[in-house]
Amino acid sequence: MGLYFDPVPLLVDAHESFRGQWTDRKWLNVPGPFYGAVTDNCGTGRIHAPDLVLYEGEYFSEYVYRQPRTAEELQQLVDAADADPWAGYGCDGDEHWTLAAVREWWRDRGRVREYLVDRRGEWEADDEKSGQGTAAAALDYASYLDGELASHLRIYLYWLDERRSPTPTDRLPEL
Repeated sequence: MGLYFDPVPLLVDAHESFRGQWTDRKWLNVPGPFYGAVTDNCGTGRIHAPDLVLYEGEYFSEYVYRQPRTAEELQQLVDAADADPWAGYGCDGDEHWTLAAVREWWRDRGRVREYLVDRRGEWEADDEKSGQGTAAAALDYASYLDGELASHLRIYLYWLDERRSPTPTDRLPEL
């Protein structure tokens, strides 16, 4: 059994929901096939995909902080993209991420962590109005940065390089 869940082939007809452009991608998106680019600020992303989507600071536009790992999570992200009136989510990240780009993002992850800490007050204030748990999700993202994300990115690096999922016996690339 492979270690990488490749969600893109499962999109089938949902590609229309993902019209975001790579050049508009938010820097906070974790590497992978999906990303938020020019998304709305209506606060719908977390309603549909609370374990995958967060809002960025000033405009509360949406970005993907955890790539889907199951068909159910993929459906949640598709629902979030469907709810975005600007169709600003993208699903072509695999065509753009390179091993070097993923490693560079990883080296700069401290910038993401700092951002999450700096915005905590804003998210707590928003949670009082919206009840979406954005502050808790930001903590989850920070924990993910310090925890299992490294393993997920090493598996993704392998997939990018080999275009197949690694098996438990394959040697994974270093970050």
